[in-house]
Amino acid sequence: MKVTDYQLPLQSNLKFMENPVIIFGATGLGKAAQEVFNSHQIVVYCFLDDDKSKHGTEINEVSVLGKTDDDGYLKYIGKKCEAFVAVDDNKLRKSIVNLLHKKRKVQPMNAVHSGASIAPSSEISYGNFVNDGVVIGANAKVGAHCILHSNAVVDFGARIADFVQIGAGAVVNAEVEVEEEVFIGSGAILIAGVKIGKGARIGAGSVVIADVKAGETVFGNPAKAFNT
Repeated sequence: MKVTDYQLPLQSNLKFMENPVIIFGATGLGKAAQEVFNSHQIVVYCFLDDDKSKHGTEINEVSVLGKTDDDGYLKYIGKKCEAFVAVDDNKLRKSIVNLLHKKRKVQPMNAVHSGASIAPSSEISYGNFVNDGVVIGANAKVGAHCILHSNAVVDFGARIADFVQIGAGAVVNAEVEVEEEVFIGSGAILIAGVKIGKGARIGAGSVVIADVKAGETVFGNPAKAFNT
């Protein structure tokens, strides 16, 4: 199924967001999100970024207007505008999400590319970036605030927790369980049924054939723990 709208958490139905969106983060991920929203005819109102050198600049004719905690723009969120957090650093991403919860009582929306394929029986929560060519299989679950880069695969029955980043072309096979804040490098392959602990890092191109402990960094084929 081609995604044309935006999915609500833990539901298979899709809801189209008609309001303009404010993007938090004016880097490469923010630009990619802008193109996703434009492909759905959703207007990007502005960018917000804490780097003052970006203020007053434009990305594809959309201005970077202020900092991420600027109340002058935050007041529109939840009323006239939606929010999307385009930051790949989890610490900063969490702080912005918490700010939106505290000040505006809202969740960021999803940015789902029209070229992504999401099974009707899958479940995807708030604030995710899902790029072109991503496949999410039947009964898979994707938590909140994840980043799934181009052509990543989350196969049937896989479970992805919050704040996970999956690199381009990586394959998370059937029934894999990935806990919070895991980073999976581009082209990595996780064999069916393995479990990846919280905060683990999987090197690009690695083939993971066994469980990975929380906080562990592994790489290679087969993937082995990195010893410092």
